[in-house]
Amino acid sequence: MRLDKFLKVSRLIKRRPLAKEVADKGRISINGQQAKASSNVKVGDELSIRFGQKIVTVKVEELQDSTKKEDAANMYRLLKEERVEEE
Repeated sequence: MRLDKFLKVSRLIKRRPLAKEVADKGRISINGQQAKASSNVKVGDELSIRFGQKIVTVKVEELQDSTKKEDAANMYRLLKEERVEEE
């Protein structure tokens, strides 16, 4: 599954164009490698996403083409959330 679609379906990022923009700015990595919006996401991958002052790290648990709001959080497991200071 494409990274931008996973982020939207899992509701980590609300809109797909926004997910694409965040990825294209180099703020997302998959297993430590910088990722593009078109990068492939597999079960077991570890995603690190930078949202302004914080970095959220999640592990991909399952892939679905669409999901209900209540079930979206089952697609990933939050590993850590850390604040970063701007230089």
